[in-house]
This record gives sequence, structure tokens and C-alpha cells, in this order.
Amino acid sequence: MGTHLRELLAYRELLINLVIRNLKLRYKNSALGFFWSLLNPLLMMAVFTMVFSFMMPNTRISRFPVFALCGILPWNFFTAALSQSVSSIVGNSHLIKKVYFPREVLPISVVMSSLVNFLLALLVLFPMLVTFGIGVTKWAVFLPIVILAQFLFALGLALMLATMNVFYRDTSIIMDVILQAWFFLTPIIYPIEILPASRQILGLTLPIRRLMYILNPMASIIASYRTVLYGSVSGAPPGPPAWDFFSRTIVTSLVFLILGYLVFIHYSHRFGEEI
Repeated sequence: MGTHLRELLAYRELLINLVIRNLKLRYKNSALGFFWSLLNPLLMMAVFTMVFSFMMPNTRISRFPVFALCGILPWNFFTAALSQSVSSIVGNSHLIKKVYFPREVLPISVVMSSLVNFLLALLVLFPMLVTFGIGVTKWAVFLPIVILAQFLFALGLALMLATMNVFYRDTSIIMDVILQAWFFLTPIIYPIEILPASRQILGLTLPIRRLMYILNPMASIIASYRTVLYGSVSGAPPGPPAWDFFSRTIVTSLVFLILGYLVFIHYSHRFGEEI
């Protein structure tokens, strides 16, 4: 792995150029350009606010537009990174067959370009925090750590999925279904407090909320975004992330990254003949 990391560092200029290319392709022939990164989450927030604040009012959620935006923005980053990186190897087969370069540059560039779009979209969130009287508190200093944890987790999955798609081309189709289900299984547009603390299933008492955080790293990541930027649904101000489960999420993200990279480099020598 050390050899591959040194080689990746040597090709850092190629990585930067691919990130720039991905960003240009994303907004090519678009009238609004990168402003779509701002408008898309705003439109989603408006729809969810209308549904959950007016059509299905839930008075337990204070300042619902900010609550929704703190979940929608990181989720959009996550889904864009995974859905685009799945085909990053197969979609660039012409490059792989003609030129040698570290193959991991392709999925990494996709995740990094999605990160840039996410950072641009965050420009919408900070004025919303001020508008709804929350403000940007000192706890926002933890925001880069939360972003880094999500980036590592998304990158590890992206490397795995890009590898799988080379050998099983229906991976991208399956991922679309999984991401849709994952969206509803993650507290993005609803607070985790609406889930029961525990429930009897087949004679066993299962801690539902705790399992949500343990089995779904995105639940912990989004909860951490909300903690440092939004606060709680009861109206409590922002605070530091809960380090007990957030530290576990960081470890999980690192494990996924290492595992994904090992899987990728193990099969990367076969990409040319498979595509």
C-alpha cells in the first residue's frame, strides 16, 4: 500500500486536473453553472419543509428548514460521490487501455469533485443559520473533522464499488436502489427521536436508536453535522459532537477506506482485460 500511495502522490497533478475536468463536465452547457449546487438543496429543502411543516406538521422539529438542510447537503455529497464513482473505471476505459497511471486516481477524483460541490453548497447553509437565529457558533470548528470523516467513508466505498462494477456491471443499477432505501433508513428528513429507543423482536430487546448509529455510519455523520451547526430538535443550541459514537464513526471510516483501497489495488491489474 505504501508503494501505491507514493505513486499516487507522484500523480497528484493528474488528480487535480481530473477533478477540474469533472467539475467542468458537470456544469458544461448549463445556464446557471455551479449555482445548481446552491439551488438543488434549496429546492429539496423547500419541498420537505412544505410536506413536514404544513401538510404533515411536526411541531417537535424546531427550525425545520435548517434541520432538513443539515441532512440534505451531506447526503447529496454522499450519493453523488458513490453514484458517479461506480462507473469511474468503466467509463474511462479508453484512458486505461492507452496510458498508464494509478487507476485509483479516477474514483478519487470523482469523490473530490463531489466534495468541492458540497463545499460550494455549504454557502447556502450559513446564511440560513443566521436567518433562523442560530448563527455560526464556536462549535463549527468541528465541521472540518465531520467533513473529513464523511470524505474517508465515501472514498472507501467508492473504491470498492468502482472495483465491483468492473466485474459486475449491474453494480450501478443495484446501488441506485440501495441509495434510495439508505436515504429513508437515515435520519435526514426526520429526527432519530421518532424511532423507539428499544423494541422486542423475536423475544430479543433491540436498542433501535443505538443500532441505527452502529450499523449506519451516515446516521452518525449527519447527527454530527446537526450537533455542531443546528443543535437539537427541541431547540437546544449547537454543541460539540458526541465523541463516544463519533470517534467510532471515524474509526469505521478509516476501516472502510483501508479495506476499499486494498480491494482496489488487489484487482486493479485486471481492469484492462476486463473492460
